Parts: sequence; C-alpha cells; structure tokens
Amino acid sequence: QVQLVESGGGLVEAGGSLRLSCAASGSIFSLLTMGWYRQALGKQRELVAAITSGGSANYADSVKGRFTISRDNAKNTVYLQMNSLKPEDTAVYYCNARMSIVNRWGQGTQVTVSS
Repeated sequence: QVQLVESGGGLVEAGGSLRLSCAASGSIFSLLTMGWYRQALGKQRELVAAITSGGSANYADSVKGRFTISRDNAKNTVYLQMNSLKPEDTAVYYCNARMSIVNRWGQGTQVTVSS
C-alpha cells in the first residue's frame, strides 16, 4: 500500500514562494508517476505538474516557468517548488501516485496567496 503525506502549504503574499513536499510509504516509489493536483473552491481538481519514474515532467500551462516538480527516490519524496505565486494559485494541493492499478491520493495541503 502506498500512503502519501503532503506538507509545506501555508499563507504567502503574491510574488512569494513555497515548496510542497509529499512523502510516500512503501517500496515502489521509484516506479510511480507522481503528480501534484489542485482544487480551488468551487472548481474541479486540475493537474498542476507530474513527473514520471524516468524523471520526465509536464506542467499545466498556467504554472509553466513558475513551478518545478522534482523527486528524490532515495527519500521517497516528491516536491513542488512554487515561485512567483499569484492569488489564482490559491487552492488545496493534492499529491497523487499512479502506476498500473495504483492510484493514491494524499490528504491535501492548503496554499493561500494573498494579493
């Protein structure tokens, strides 16, 4: 079983930075595609960024050039570095782990960007 625990959310002013972390349990982390999703109030959950087991990353157009996803397989952790934050980045951010029949979600961490 893969369990995910996010951390690093909080309140930041526009233009500021935050780094989210997602620690995974289990022994298959290096095989997983890891993603960060977000859900703003009243909106659908959307993909922010994802990174494959091989290290290939993709991003939502709205965060390209501002956010960076990375992973440390030795620590079973995926990160989301968020720079130049905007009020529209305010949302609950969820970590996701996926491979074959595995599809696990973390509990979410709130990110609030004030204008």
